[in-house]
Amino acid sequence: MAAPQARWSALLEMLTRDGRLEVEAAAEELRVSAATIRRDLDELARQQMVTRTHGGAALNAIAYDLPLRYKAARNAPEKERIAQAAAGLVKAGAVVGLNGGTTTTEVARALATRADLSSGGGTETAVTVVTNALNIANELVVRRHVKLVVTGGVARPASYELIGPLATELLAEIALDLVFIGVDAIDVAHGATAHHEGEASINRALARRAQRVIAVADSSKLDRRAFARICPVEDIDVLVTDKAAPDELTQSFVAAGVEVIRA
Repeated sequence: MAAPQARWSALLEMLTRDGRLEVEAAAEELRVSAATIRRDLDELARQQMVTRTHGGAALNAIAYDLPLRYKAARNAPEKERIAQAAAGLVKAGAVVGLNGGTTTTEVARALATRADLSSGGGTETAVTVVTNALNIANELVVRRHVKLVVTGGVARPASYELIGPLATELLAEIALDLVFIGVDAIDVAHGATAHHEGEASINRALARRAQRVIAVADSSKLDRRAFARICPVEDIDVLVTDKAAPDELTQSFVAAGVEVIRA
C-alpha cells in the first residue's frame, strides 16, 4: 500500500472500526514500517482528522465522514463511468433502490442530473429513490423531480448507512423496480458481500424487494470476498464494472447468468 492517500483511508477506517489504534498493530496490518505509520498519523493530526496519543491515535470528532470521503478518491474515474452506465438503465417513473457507498453515491448523482429526467424544472416526479444512505438522501432531497424515501435505522458513521430492524421494516412494505447495490467484494462462488454484517442485512433486504438487482463494483472488488453475504450471484441480474475487469473474470459472471456491462 504505497500511496499515502490509500494508507490514510485505511487508517481512518481502522479508527472508525476500533475507536483508536496503535502504531505497531497498524503497521503490521498495512504491511508498512512503524515509521511510515507515525508520519501518516502526524499528517492526519496536522489536518485535524485524528488526535495523536502515546503510541497511536484516536479518531477526531470532526472527522466522522472522512473514511467515506477518502474512499471516494479511489478509482474515481472508473466509478464515474460505472455510475453513468448504471443510471442509463433507469426508465422514467421507476422506483429505484440505492444502498450506501461511493459508487452508489455516484449513481445517485448521475441519476439526479440525467437530462431527460431533470429537464423542465417542474415538480412532477420523474423517478422515486429509496435509500438507506444519509449522504445520498442529503444530495437528492433538493432535486424536485426525485421522490425521496429514506429508511429508518441506526446510522453507521463509516458509511452513512442506516441499518437495523427499523430499516428493514420499511422495506417489507414497498416494492422496487430495480436496486443498485454497492459491494465491498463480489465473486461467482460467494456472490455480493460486505465487511459489516448490519450493512449486508439491509442491502439484502433491498435486493429482495427489487425486480432487478444491479451490482455496481469497480474491477478492484471483483473475485474477492468479504465477511457477510448480501446475496448469491444467482440473485444478481446485472454487474456494472469498468473496462479493467479481465475477460475471463467477466465471462465467469456471464456463465453464472449475470449480464456484465463494462463502462
